[in-house]
Amino acid sequence: MIFGTRELDSLTAAAQASPRRRKNFNFHPDDAHPAHRLLNAVEPGSYVCPHRHLEADKDETLVVVRGSFGVVFFDERGAVVEKAVIGAHGERIGANIPRGVFHSLVALETGSVFLEAKAGPYRPVTDKGLAPWAPREGDADAAAYQSTLVALFRR
Repeated sequence: MIFGTRELDSLTAAAQASPRRRKNFNFHPDDAHPAHRLLNAVEPGSYVCPHRHLEADKDETLVVVRGSFGVVFFDERGAVVEKAVIGAHGERIGANIPRGVFHSLVALETGSVFLEAKAGPYRPVTDKGLAPWAPREGDADAAAYQSTLVALFRR
């Protein structure tokens, strides 16, 4: 499959229409596949609950292909230990996230898309260890918490 701006535009439109303000396009054939590769379009306002991947082979690599994101790393208690802006045209274009590290990201501009790669299979029950100190997606205080994450990247 060859893909380009037309496919990114279509994926962005789907993210903008989604209540979660994000949409992915999988290159791998199914959740059981051992290598997951996907494009992930995330719009400003999408809340990605801080989480970590605990399985031994679940390191995660993100490379921005359009737009920009703020990536946040947390310690076990929820304190921010590192943050960075990654962007398609920036000095930093991606992040490799080792298994076991709590992380989140925020889209810093509309039309932002990253390529994600990590080991499969995807098992919904064990794939993500949600941070016990962060609100869950859809909770009443999730929007306020997400705003604090965005504020980390205001210039």
